[in-house]
Amino acid sequence: MDNLPESGMRLLAISDLHLEREPSRRAIENLAHHPKDWLILAGDIASNPDLFTWGLDRLNERFAQILWVPGNHELWTQPEDSKSLRGESRYRHFVELCRDRNVATPEDPYLLWPGQGPNCRLVPLFLLYDYSFGPDGLSPEEAVTWALEEDILCADERFLIPDPHSSREAWCSRRVSITLERLSEIDPAEPLILINHFPLRRDLVRIPRIPRFIIWCGTRNTEDWHRQFHTHAVVSGHLHVRATDWKDGVRFEEVSLGYPRQWNTDRDLSSYLRQILPDPESPPPGGDKAPIWRR
Repeated sequence: MDNLPESGMRLLAISDLHLEREPSRRAIENLAHHPKDWLILAGDIASNPDLFTWGLDRLNERFAQILWVPGNHELWTQPEDSKSLRGESRYRHFVELCRDRNVATPEDPYLLWPGQGPNCRLVPLFLLYDYSFGPDGLSPEEAVTWALEEDILCADERFLIPDPHSSREAWCSRRVSITLERLSEIDPAEPLILINHFPLRRDLVRIPRIPRFIIWCGTRNTEDWHRQFHTHAVVSGHLHVRATDWKDGVRFEEVSLGYPRQWNTDRDLSSYLRQILPDPESPPPGGDKAPIWRR
């Protein structure tokens, strides 16, 4: 009886809270308590460490367990920041802020979901991007030039410093290698929930107003991970375009909140929390289906 899943608990997810904005902080303050539920924070919670910890503390009061993966904003080094708090050191600093609050990170053992639904292994990832989501054959430098042709330039080019790695794409390559090694150690019979800030597939990046921003959205190295590993669902953010997609029978959830202009600040934040487990809907019969857009 001790191994029976606890009823009534859910695995929920959200990303891109951007707590630098006052409406987002107010939404956290007004968020109802979810004492049984677990919460995935899929990156871009805040770039400022003090705001980040403020948000974690508020959410820890409301949820039974939190899991976090870094977005690009957590990795930003502002001019006023210490020179030691950049790149890998900055990421490790945020990891320690999480560990001080019992928040699971990509550096910790992967937790097993104890609630109803499949007993999935919850896998927080930190993978970054390598500019390969752009046109075939472009180097990172050529990809940035291609984006600039339409006046698109991600602030990461100024604020996301990859020290001690030689470049952001080198850091991405290292993270992919580390993660593949860890994933290979998981029992292949265990279903996984893969959690990353950046989308794992290029064809899930739909940003029609700024299409060339795609080069800062992921790496082609992960496009078949949902098939390579026993994946039950994939959670990501970054795009500020909430949607549910199906690929090869696997559910992909884009769970970002975004900036206040991109969501209804009069709504309770609970309405923007996406349920990951138990499964909120059955897989589609046969192949893929059109995305379910969320507002």
